[in-house]
Amino acid sequence: MKRIALLPEGSVSHEAVVHLFGNEPVEFVHHKLISDVFLSTVQGNSDYSVIPIENTIEGSVSLHMDWLVNEVDIPMQLEWVYPSIQNLIGNKEEFMNENDNLDLSKITKILSHPVATAQCQQFIRNHAPQAILENVGSTSEAVEIVKTHTGQGWAAIGTLLGAKTHGLDVIATRITDHDNNFTRFVLIGADSIELQRPSTQTKTSITVTLPEDYPGALHQVLSAFAWRKLNLSRIESRPTKKRLGSYYFYIDILEEMNKLLLQASIAEIEAVGCQVRILGCYPIYSYEKQNSEVQ
Repeated sequence: MKRIALLPEGSVSHEAVVHLFGNEPVEFVHHKLISDVFLSTVQGNSDYSVIPIENTIEGSVSLHMDWLVNEVDIPMQLEWVYPSIQNLIGNKEEFMNENDNLDLSKITKILSHPVATAQCQQFIRNHAPQAILENVGSTSEAVEIVKTHTGQGWAAIGTLLGAKTHGLDVIATRITDHDNNFTRFVLIGADSIELQRPSTQTKTSITVTLPEDYPGALHQVLSAFAWRKLNLSRIESRPTKKRLGSYYFYIDILEEMNKLLLQASIAEIEAVGCQVRILGCYPIYSYEKQNSEVQ
């Protein structure tokens, strides 16, 4: 049975990977910090790690991207997208007024992962502007902290699975600012993995570091893909962390690595002095809403 490292039980990562694998036999290994999720697979304590890397509203999860590129050398093995549906969670009795109506002005603090909090700014401004916002490592951790601090007016932003896991009430459902809020996840590990469900497409992810003494190098990189009509679904610059103003480019290409056109593009890029690193060639699984999933 494959062991999969991920953020705590009840987190969006947990919901997402349950949706992905369905009834396939896997064992989940939960960790409080994303760094421990990465290191679990690095150190051989799990076969794969679940990493959220991009969100509809907030864009790239920079910390996780930097770990993928700079801290570990583990290939991506598959990708899938899952809706990030956030809810306000707590002990409902704490927020009822004398007329037995819900009064969110009684909330003193809201805890969550910073990405989840950013997804719910409109709700917070409209319903609980007085609340102190506190960042924690995951939405599930936020729910767990609220559970252990009853009577203080604390609430958490998290998933329905998180509320169920820790036995708290869902005070308000679907509080995200936008309905089309999705998160992109990747599964990283040493070995490829096949699922029973069919994939929709194949993607290759690379990083390109430009030579410092070659004017027009970025144009050359993009041209190498363009004239071969290769579809780039994402291109993003990130600091190399070596010196100020030094960047590499993260690029997703909707093509298999073994195709000659892609191999020729990479060879052309390397010929002008660029450094190319292959992060993975992997299947993409589309989101399929299931009646049994936790929403």
